[in-house]
Amino acid sequence: MLPPKQAEEAAIPATDIATFSNETAQGGDKEQGGETASVFSMKSLLWHGGSAWDAWFSCASNQVAQVLLTLPYSFSQLGMLSGVILQMFYGFLGSWTAYLISVLYIEYRARKEKENVSFKNHVIQVPSFSLTPLRPLHTPPFLFLLPWFEVLDGLLGPYWKAAGLAFNCTFLLFGSVIQLIACASNIYYINDRLDKRTWTYIFGACCATTVFIPSFHNYRMWSFLGLGMTTYTAWYLTIAAAVHGQVEGVTHSGPTQLVLYFTGATNILYTFGGHAVTIMHAMWKPHKFKYIYLLATVYVLTLTLPSAAATYWAFGDQLLTHSNAFSLLPKSRWRDAAVILMLIHQFITFGFACTPLYFVWEKAIGMHDAKSICLRALARLPVVIPIWFLAIVFPFFGPINSAVGALLVSFTVYIIPALAHMLTYRTPSARQNAAEKPPFFLPSWTGMYVVNALVVGWVLVVGFGLGGWASVTNFVRQVDTFGLFAKCYQCPSPRPPPALPPQQRRRL
Repeated sequence: MLPPKQAEEAAIPATDIATFSNETAQGGDKEQGGETASVFSMKSLLWHGGSAWDAWFSCASNQVAQVLLTLPYSFSQLGMLSGVILQMFYGFLGSWTAYLISVLYIEYRARKEKENVSFKNHVIQVPSFSLTPLRPLHTPPFLFLLPWFEVLDGLLGPYWKAAGLAFNCTFLLFGSVIQLIACASNIYYINDRLDKRTWTYIFGACCATTVFIPSFHNYRMWSFLGLGMTTYTAWYLTIAAAVHGQVEGVTHSGPTQLVLYFTGATNILYTFGGHAVTIMHAMWKPHKFKYIYLLATVYVLTLTLPSAAATYWAFGDQLLTHSNAFSLLPKSRWRDAAVILMLIHQFITFGFACTPLYFVWEKAIGMHDAKSICLRALARLPVVIPIWFLAIVFPFFGPINSAVGALLVSFTVYIIPALAHMLTYRTPSARQNAAEKPPFFLPSWTGMYVVNALVVGWVLVVGFGLGGWASVTNFVRQVDTFGLFAKCYQCPSPRPPPALPPQQRRRL
């Protein structure tokens, strides 16, 4: 077994939605003797990740993207008290399952190292079908794919791998759809001369350019910028709502219907299932991820709670018909800046979500090893075109988040990790030889089983069951109200032309 400090360690993406190469930042650069110290420093600053800070930036920036704009809408469905409580509850519940995933990864790795499998210099790429060699750009020759599905396969068998792959790929597909819908919804509030469906056509073409990205190397710089974008947008919502004040005759009647209540609850479940779209970001010490995700969640709560509460306080029940918070705030340069920053962030997130689907498709059709970027881009079009089409068919910004949260995130992020942990340590020998013992605040295995059983039961009944019923019912209502291929979902009604004076009417 290799000592942990001897090899530069990488961490697994919680539900494997991005691809990163874990180059030997020290050894690899030493081999390139031509680089100067200044170039090395700049390259390390912007490109080479691997620290706990990189993981924190990645988790915090990707945990909340466009869903930040739908949380006030959820508050109008839940009411202020339930909105605050459920944000905190699902935030810490998501941190718990992220902890379970990190434990399972470390367990898998420890068992493989006992079989003399080396984890030195490997790529964490998702999703994939098997552990196969890969040589992406600028990476050493001995690199291996290690997705979350392989962890499930190594610990529990191929059926678990298939289940994880199916849920994750479907989630990635609709996650990409959501980002595209959000782009069109946001840009409309800068330029409403084009309807949202037309903007979806335009941004679909823009996002389709991600087919030319061969693979991800490292997203240190983008994670840093993404966190700045969401931080600005959250505090813009908070300050703008406070400055605007309450609208005349504002009412805060939520919750009023069970359908709306559980729809809002599953949107928050989706929000804090953020480790479905974040990475244990090429960390050299992956066992630290369980702490990093919790700290990232605490920071994200400082963004989501004030922005959602302030916007709901200012506009109240108007948010029930305005799922995008930008739609109610007055036009200003500050709002335009927030819209532009969110557009950039959503484009990056689209790439995060879509690229693993490209890899799966390339492997399925035997194109993953093609050297021509143009040929690979052409082969990827059957992936991006259905995403584009679905965003045009179902442009329901807000309700689609709840549906995806209830039907997909509930299993991908909460139920599967908790069940996998329970089954991995079901035998006395597995518990005795566990690479990671129960945490200090829950020192017994019985306590671990009780907590995991409660997580599975709660999410299965409340998240998937009641949340699925409510979100699908609400989704069908949107279809009945606006129809498929809606031209401009929740756009303000066009103003009638001003009445002509009587003299002009007589002339006509």
